[in-house]
Amino acid sequence: MKICIIGNSLTSLTLAKALVNKEIFVDIFYKNKNINLDKTRTIGISKSNINFFNNNISKINKILWPIKKIKIFSENSGEKELIGFEEPNNHLFSIINNFRLYSQLNSELNKIKYYKAKKDVPFKKLINLDYDLIINCDPNHSITKKFFSKKFEKKYDSYAFTTIVEHKNLVLNNTAIQIFTKKGPMAFLPISKNKTSIVYSMRTQDDEPNLDINKLINKFNSNFEIKKINRISKFELKSFSLRNYYKSNILAFGDLLHKLHPLAGQGFNMSLRDIKKLLDVIDKRIELGLALDQSVCIEFQNKTKTGNFVFSEGIDFIYEYFNSENKIKNNLIDTSIKYIGKNKYINDYFKKIADEGLQV
Repeated sequence: MKICIIGNSLTSLTLAKALVNKEIFVDIFYKNKNINLDKTRTIGISKSNINFFNNNISKINKILWPIKKIKIFSENSGEKELIGFEEPNNHLFSIINNFRLYSQLNSELNKIKYYKAKKDVPFKKLINLDYDLIINCDPNHSITKKFFSKKFEKKYDSYAFTTIVEHKNLVLNNTAIQIFTKKGPMAFLPISKNKTSIVYSMRTQDDEPNLDINKLINKFNSNFEIKKINRISKFELKSFSLRNYYKSNILAFGDLLHKLHPLAGQGFNMSLRDIKKLLDVIDKRIELGLALDQSVCIEFQNKTKTGNFVFSEGIDFIYEYFNSENKIKNNLIDTSIKYIGKNKYINDYFKKIADEGLQV
């Protein structure tokens, strides 16, 4: 069995490592071998996905920073917490630096005989090579433009600003904070005792120079004494869901399937759940002695597409719900969202969805 993965993104390497661990030969085709990863970017990984990652992909506990509490505020609520989630004896999720995770996976893959990294080749040559499956994770590849351009897309007219703030040591820097400001949601995500990742999603009409972003970080920070705000990165925000996941034995994957607003930190978690389901499909076919062919793509789409779309729409609904307070100029959030926090069953349900995804 031999599988080709197009692109050398974080998702590509994660999927490749999961496959070679099963002694499946994997070739990754790349345009640039050394991709320029933004060192200010971090991702949150849910508890169940951490267990899956450790057991099936790579041991990552040493580079994780566990989060035990989540507190949500709005600019109108001031210091009054709207809703909170907590796991005092465990953790809700963990934060990891993209660059550190990528480096670990890349280093491990290069030591495994089932893995090869190759320079990209033209599309016509690629499809004639002897691969059971071709998995495309590259949004800029010609295969994407040819087969995977139709999608349900939404632009938020917003940009995400990301940075890492260095501050004085905190004994327990394990609480993630989300503040729904008038300009958009700002998340404080601890990554060590003295560093916190910031993701600030700001609407286009409020787009301001980095100096003003710094001022806003200082304005909404009430948790630590800032020593340094590192370089701020910026990228456009949009969400989409792909209409069709495959063409013949070519399967779209990762951010090609679904892209979410970052407020809930679920993008990479969705990809990990997709990897788990794809592995289940592949394992079943291997046990039955069947080939890895187009039927893998068909079954994977049947198992994931509806759930992924509903989950994506749910994240968009949360964004629009919190954003509605600024549009209608009242305290809609303050008067309604607190009910969720007080209701244990609803609170636990939201924690379960954030951890395991939506089961459809």
